[in-house]
Amino acid sequence: MGPRTAYHLWILAVPLTVAGTPEGRMTFAITSSAFQDGAPIPGRHTCDGGDVSPPLAWSGVPGGTAAFALIADDPDAPAGTWVHWVLYNIPATVNRLPEGVAKTEALPDLGGALQGRNDFRRVGYGGPCPPPGPPHHYFFKLYALDAPLRLKAGVQKHEVEAAMRGHTLGTTQLVGMYARQKK
Repeated sequence: MGPRTAYHLWILAVPLTVAGTPEGRMTFAITSSAFQDGAPIPGRHTCDGGDVSPPLAWSGVPGGTAAFALIADDPDAPAGTWVHWVLYNIPATVNRLPEGVAKTEALPDLGGALQGRNDFRRVGYGGPCPPPGPPHHYFFKLYALDAPLRLKAGVQKHEVEAAMRGHTLGTTQLVGMYARQKK
């Protein structure tokens, strides 16, 4: 093996980390005490239960993070991706969301974070509510941003995504599953 091949193998062995994160530090991650990644979402967090948002926590935040945005959606919905939650301008000092976040545009208990409209045409969290059949995948995507977004409360997912362009330092996601049985 020549020096050039050894160099390329060394490059492939270098671990990838979130932008701005020193090697050896935790990678950006989101978790929930209600369900594990790839596991079923408990009924309490769905339309068949209390329809309350699950508790979420994150760690390994990229350096320079000034705010977070969270988007939860279901790409398996029959009519295309269905948006369940749009939450943005979460201050960088916040590293968790409690269960049952209020369904209001402004969240003073979360440092003034704002919520947008979901595809149920309501502000805040709208839990999984798929038609009967195979399980759907619910993606809780957290974005670390270099600045708060210049948006008013009540906007939609596409507006948050457009405002985030060029400001995303890192992303992480948690996927839950949910299926409804025929009655």
